[in-house]
Amino acid sequence: MDTSLLFSLRLSLQVASVATGLIVAIGVPVAYVLARRSFRGKEILDMLFTLPLVLPPTVIGYYLIVLLGRNGLVGRYVYGWTGWSVMFTWYAAVIASFVVALPLLIKTTRAAFESVDENLIRASYTLGHSEYRTAFKVILPLAKKGIVAGAVLSFARAMGEFGATLMISGNIPGKTDTMPLAIYSAASSGDRMQANTLVLLFTLISGSFLYMANKLNKRIL
Repeated sequence: MDTSLLFSLRLSLQVASVATGLIVAIGVPVAYVLARRSFRGKEILDMLFTLPLVLPPTVIGYYLIVLLGRNGLVGRYVYGWTGWSVMFTWYAAVIASFVVALPLLIKTTRAAFESVDENLIRASYTLGHSEYRTAFKVILPLAKKGIVAGAVLSFARAMGEFGATLMISGNIPGKTDTMPLAIYSAASSGDRMQANTLVLLFTLISGSFLYMANKLNKRIL
C-alpha cells in the first residue's frame, strides 16, 4: 500500500477510535436513564437520539454545518473567540461519526439494561445498596456484553461514515480523506486498483467487527 492508502487507513482508525470513546462516555449514561428512569418526554428524547439512524447523512451534515460552521449557531462564537473553525478538519470527521454512530450504542445498551433481571436489582436494594452502587455492581456487569457489542457496532459505523463527513470535513488529501472518502476519490478518478484494494480491506475490517458484535450480542438477543 502506498502512503496515501496508509494515511486513509490510519485516519479512519483514529477518527473511529476517538468517536467511539465519546460515544461510550455519553451513550451509556443516556441509555441507562432511558432504560431505568420514567419521566415526561422520555420517548421524545429517545426519538431525538435515534433520528440519525433514519435521516439521510446529507441532512445530518447540513444540521452540523448550521450548528458548527464558521457562521453557525455555535461555530460563529468559537471562530470569533479563537479564530479557528472545526470545519474541514479531522475533528469534524470525529463529530460526524459520533452523531451517526451514537444511536447504535444507545439502542443496544438500553436493551441490555432492560434485560437485567429486576429480582437481582431489588435484591441489591434490599441489601442496602444505593442505586449508584447497584448500577456499578449489578446492572453494568450484567449488561456489559450489550455495551461492548454496541461499542463495536458504533466503531464499525464510525469507520464507514461518508455523507456527513464529506459535508463538514471535506475530502482533503493527506488531511481529512478517511477510507470511505478515499474509496470515493479512487472510484471517481478511475483508479480501479486503488479502489479495489481499499474496498476489500474495508470490507474485511467491517466484517470482522460485525462478527465480534454478533458473538457478543448473541446472549442478549
